[in-house]
Amino acid sequence: MTTVDLDRSWELHPQVSVRPEPFGALLYHFGTRKLTFLKDGRLLAVVQSLADAPTARLACLAAGVREDELSAYGRALTALARSSMVVGRNP
Repeated sequence: MTTVDLDRSWELHPQVSVRPEPFGALLYHFGTRKLTFLKDGRLLAVVQSLADAPTARLACLAAGVREDELSAYGRALTALARSSMVVGRNP
């Protein structure tokens, strides 16, 4: 199973669309036809900045995630990776 290493580079899958909503966002994967709800504004900020950040950890910190919250955000990103919403990026 895929586990997100916060010290690696990640990005949204190219077939994923993000639609911001008042509660967070909807992620839709056009390839798998899966729909995912993000109910955390900081998680949305992390997901949107993954492609520009050198690592997922730095994307989290830039979005205002505290050090003591990183493991929870790592689990959230792992769930997104397991549903193919985010994928590893070559450095």
